[in-house]
Amino acid sequence: MPNRSVLVYDGDCAFCTTSVNCLVRWLRPNCAVTAWQFADLGALGVTQQRAEHELLYISPAGTVYGGAQAVAKLLLSAGGVWAWPGGLLTLPPVRWIAHGAYRLIATNRDRLPGGSPACALPAGRRPAG
Repeated sequence: MPNRSVLVYDGDCAFCTTSVNCLVRWLRPNCAVTAWQFADLGALGVTQQRAEHELLYISPAGTVYGGAQAVAKLLLSAGGVWAWPGGLLTLPPVRWIAHGAYRLIATNRDRLPGGSPACALPAGRRPAG
């Protein structure tokens, strides 16, 4: 297990990569950030299938948060003013709404700015690049 939290995203998806790069630049979170394609997923305690499905935030203790809750943990790790919306995302009913919004965005990421048709394909079916 890492001694620092890790944020894992889909490095093959232009929308995901752009989003994570912007968040890291704005938030300066206290975690390592890596594409799942370059991570030791087994050591992090996650499967490739889950990493393809959603953004992941793994705590040093090995707790895995996915999707909107990964975003919440990222905001909380940034501290300061960002901790407020991060904390809010962990509370019902905001948590439920955030989950639905995250799934809607993740399902349609190939249609969003910066997305590409490859973003919609499972990793095994993406064109080699």
